[in-house]
Parts: sequence; structure tokens; C-alpha cells
Amino acid sequence: MVPFLFGGHALGAHASGAVHWPARGALLVADLHFEKASWFAMRGQMLPPYDSLATLGEIEALVAATGAREVWCLGDSFHDVGGCERLPQEAQARLRALMTATRWHWITGNHDPEILDRCGGEVMTEASVDGLVLRHEADPREAGHELSGHFHPKLRVRVRGRQVARRCFVATPTKLILPAFGSLTGGLDATHPEIRRAVGGAAEALLPVENRMLRFPLAA
Repeated sequence: MVPFLFGGHALGAHASGAVHWPARGALLVADLHFEKASWFAMRGQMLPPYDSLATLGEIEALVAATGAREVWCLGDSFHDVGGCERLPQEAQARLRALMTATRWHWITGNHDPEILDRCGGEVMTEASVDGLVLRHEADPREAGHELSGHFHPKLRVRVRGRQVARRCFVATPTKLILPAFGSLTGGLDATHPEIRRAVGGAAEALLPVENRMLRFPLAA
């Protein structure tokens, strides 16, 4: 985790797209998109059906590494409202084990406006936690310090003559957009007009690399 400050809180950013909040013992992730592969399979596009297990494995590793006591999922945790029902038995068992070990919170998104109760955890549309607003999609009208997901931001840079794309955070003094955490998710260029609209103008792309945070200004 690479430490940084946001809204007066000491947080940590992970290259996977997760945020660690040490003072609360919390782990925040966005856009898991569980069961995306099975959603495509139902429509005739066959993909390897291991995306949910891979994503769960990443969360399990981070919960163990950070000792997180609570988990906040910032929307689009399931690729559709039926995603919870389609979780394989192994994935269901591992998810229930995570929920038993932590206080688990689902914030709903545009892909999963409803989450079935049998998935467990607490379901809400947004939350205010210790002065930070947690929601799925950034609200340009929000005056407080806000963490969100939705846009799957990626930074594209040229390194040694080759273009490289990496998931990144997009930040202003009052907004922090998390990249998609799910193993089977695409990305939107961090300079996209919709991201600029959501954050209200100029911002930075944050890229945690080893023990330092690389910052790339994004034009308004």
C-alpha cells in the first residue's frame, strides 16, 4: 500500500485499485463485476468462467494482508442483478467466509441496483463514513470529500516507445475515483470527458508503484 492523504484521512492505495483505511480497519474496492463471464455466456459469448474466483482471491489476500475488519464495495459488485444467484458454490462459500470475518457493505451501482439478501452483507445506495462520502458514481454537485467508482479509469502512457495502460485512481482535492478491481473489467481513459465532468475539471491520475505514488496531471 502506498500512503496518501485524502479529506484529512491517512489512506493507502494498492496497485489492484483497492484503498486501505487504517484508522477504520477498512478496505474499499469498486466495480468487482462478479459473474461477468457467465453473463456473456448466457448471450453466446463464451469466456473462461473463473473471473469471480480470481477477484475473490485478490480480496482475500488484501483482507489478510491489511487485517481489514470491514469491507466497502462501491457499486457494480455484480455484473447484473442475477449475478449473486449465479455465483459458483465455491465462490459463494468463500464470499460468506469473508462476510463472517468482516463487516461487509454493498453500495449499489448501475449494474446491480438490487442485491439479493442471500448474498449477505449490508446493502445501501451510498454512505457517509467519518466525513467521507461513499457512492458508486461521482456527483459533480457533491461538495464534500467523495470516493466512488463506476468509470474504471486507466492511464495510458508511453514507456520506451511503447504505450502502456494501467488502472489508476483519479483525484482532485475533494474527489477520488477508484479503478475497477474486478479481474474481468475494461477501462476508460482517465482523460475522458465523462471523467472530467464527474470530477468538475482538472485532476490527477494517481498510480501506486511499489512504495511511491506517481502523479500525472490531467488537463481540465
